[in-house]
Amino acid sequence: MSNSRKSIFFWRGLTAGLALLAAGSAYASNSAIVDTSYVVEAVKRNAIIWDTRSAALYRQGHIPGAVNIDDVGQVLRDENREDYFPVERYEKILGAGGIDPSKEIVVYGLKANPYPYFALVTLQWLNAANAKVYHGGIDDWKSAGHAVATEATQLAPVTLALKARPDLLVDTAEVVKKLKNPHVQILDVRTTAEYRGEDIRAIRGGHIPGAIPVHYMENWVDPDTSAKLEKKLVDNKDGMNLKPREKLQALYAKLDPSKETIVYCQSGIRASETATVLQHLGYRNVKVYDSSWLGYGNTLDAPAEEVTFFNVGLMQSKLNAMQKRLEGLEKDLAAAKGAKQ
Repeated sequence: MSNSRKSIFFWRGLTAGLALLAAGSAYASNSAIVDTSYVVEAVKRNAIIWDTRSAALYRQGHIPGAVNIDDVGQVLRDENREDYFPVERYEKILGAGGIDPSKEIVVYGLKANPYPYFALVTLQWLNAANAKVYHGGIDDWKSAGHAVATEATQLAPVTLALKARPDLLVDTAEVVKKLKNPHVQILDVRTTAEYRGEDIRAIRGGHIPGAIPVHYMENWVDPDTSAKLEKKLVDNKDGMNLKPREKLQALYAKLDPSKETIVYCQSGIRASETATVLQHLGYRNVKVYDSSWLGYGNTLDAPAEEVTFFNVGLMQSKLNAMQKRLEGLEKDLAAAKGAKQ
């Protein structure tokens, strides 16, 4: 090969490489998942920082300037059905807290907790212009040595006129309709026990036909971190960091990024975290099944696999046994008190 041709190939390769690098950098900056340095700058430019934890935890210490409207798991959805409210309800809830979806918003909570992701998906559903989630949350903020505040921040209330995005969420009827659609794939992010119908959290257990199981904690560097923390085998949450991009891609190798991807869990919370991770990986058509298994499992004519049913009699016997144990403990405690007198 002549030197001139080698030179041409060299410059073509270099140009392509720089283009890919630029695309990667641009993509990273557009990701909805952000780190501590991003939040530091967001605070400086007066972005809305939304602490999604309970009011009690917020008062114990939060990112300075962050607002709070109490636990989003209770505030943003119907507690019984665990579904979204009508849009008008969010206009009042968010408006009263000064949380304007047209502004830059960063949501956070505890590290790797799925509830901030649920708040993010809610904002995306309400057409938020620039919403991000801080995966490391208050844990990474403190670990980085940044100060926390205990005094509440109150933003001025705003009047909102919100419109929901119908393309971001799906309901039970739509899921059933798409079961045999070759262009649709379904991802189950619950535990293995839930997927197999061993852990029943609706009238019946099991999973949606054809659903691919990948527990949402598999997104983390060490999926066992929560269990290890409880057993005091580790003393930090570093294992809850998201896996590197290439490992996340390998984790979802069975999925096709070009297909419509429906993500579900028990009630849409854990699904929100994985749905955001898939968007981070470049999946263009990701939808959260809001009702998830709570809605699907209770829809008895919806096709399901590895089906089991909630055993009322067994639960009643367990409750009776627990009641007898409590009564026994109370008698022992009373006897012990009597012996000391």
